[in-house]
Amino acid sequence: MKLLFPLLFVAFSLGLSLWAARRTRSAHAFFTAGGRVGTWQNGLALAGDYLSAAAFLGAAGMVATQGYDSMVYAVGTLLGWPLLMLLFSEKLRALGRYTVADVVATRFADKGVRLVTAANSLTVTLLYLVLQMVGAGKLMELLFGLPYSAALLLVGGLMLLYVVAGGMTATTWVQVSKALLMFACSLLLSLLVLLRFGSVEAFYEGVVGASPRGAAVFLPSPALSNPWELMSLGIGLSLGLLGLPHVLMRFFTVPDTRTAKRSAGLAGALIALFFSLNIVIGYGALALIAHNPAYADASGQMLGGNNMAAVHLAHILGGPLLESFVAAVALATILAVVAGLAMSGASTLAHDFYAQLFSTRPPSETQKLRVSRLATVALGLLAMALSSLVQHLNIAFLMGLAFAVAASSHFPVLFLSLFWRGFTSKGAMAAGLAGSFCALFCILTGPTVWVAILHNKTPLFPLENPALLSVPVGVVGGLVGSCFKRGG
Repeated sequence: MKLLFPLLFVAFSLGLSLWAARRTRSAHAFFTAGGRVGTWQNGLALAGDYLSAAAFLGAAGMVATQGYDSMVYAVGTLLGWPLLMLLFSEKLRALGRYTVADVVATRFADKGVRLVTAANSLTVTLLYLVLQMVGAGKLMELLFGLPYSAALLLVGGLMLLYVVAGGMTATTWVQVSKALLMFACSLLLSLLVLLRFGSVEAFYEGVVGASPRGAAVFLPSPALSNPWELMSLGIGLSLGLLGLPHVLMRFFTVPDTRTAKRSAGLAGALIALFFSLNIVIGYGALALIAHNPAYADASGQMLGGNNMAAVHLAHILGGPLLESFVAAVALATILAVVAGLAMSGASTLAHDFYAQLFSTRPPSETQKLRVSRLATVALGLLAMALSSLVQHLNIAFLMGLAFAVAASSHFPVLFLSLFWRGFTSKGAMAAGLAGSFCALFCILTGPTVWVAILHNKTPLFPLENPALLSVPVGVVGGLVGSCFKRGG
């Protein structure tokens, strides 16, 4: 029974990829679906790209275990959508062709700027791909009894089939179908939770009774008592969206700037609805799973980790059939997002590194397609290897780190390129390098890596999220770099 809906979705999505493969004959079609994606398609695909395993599995698990604290992630990321719609959507469509580096290259005819921007795109894409692989491995491990490594190989193989065969056309339609499934699943789970308790008052009492913190579960915990940590997280989440390559490249798939802006607005509204439903799902999981030994391992922790809260809740509310449906949605979420990320990485490697920097003459369409497909394989293998190191961390938390790197590296370069006439090529390189290196250094020396993974006693950088320092460093780097003699 657990395999029913996952197998149906895999068969459906593979059919989409084969259909799209017949329509993917050029690099333009492979990378941007020919620029023919409409408003509602791109809006749903944008929502699908953004609503990853972190949003569906990680966020629900975070609500179930941390209560109010998880709202910071929802609100922080939602703040980015109005900014994306108002600041970037139209300009990206007008200036970009395949990648984020194309946008910067329209301002600066400098290969060094393109190289730095492309390297930052790959870094962010890889970080985001790693957290999706963690969600995939844990889900398949729990539901199907597969070892973590075998689950990663299965998901990676399916991802390669989607991208290598159908390119952006297949990825777009997989994202659209996944987004529709996710909204249907969230609405169904939320309604079943409320029906289970009978009233909002009973639901509230059930959550309070199940939480060790009592009514304080609806209030900020001591973990949010550090205002610097909270501010850093908020900056990273809100500005990070404006630097995610796989989201930004969606604006290159639409026919005009008006469609770009409308699709961004539609995506923001859909995501706000999803996070509202996720609050009910997460608190419902807390009320119904907290003291249920059937969903706890030998140590008393949630079976499969807190990322599996929504899956366990589905089993309680609807038995194996609903559990299978939710598992299929979670699997669809992961496969669709990793396909979008792989497309972003493949575009950067083929279009920016190979075509612009390392090829002695302009490559043919066939060569671009071959390089992009090889790049997809390389990215997938690297992400699977790295995910083994962080498989025990909450994927919503890992998402926050990926957002921080995106906010620190891409946002300063794009914002200054699009809105400041005095910005120079030296400033662009300084902003990209300073922001990304600062963010990565703070992550590596902070509590998550330096203490939790490397087992040192105290972190060198005190905050878990680096954005409070690294975003200003990126902006200041761009300002200072532009004070020197212009090079572009």
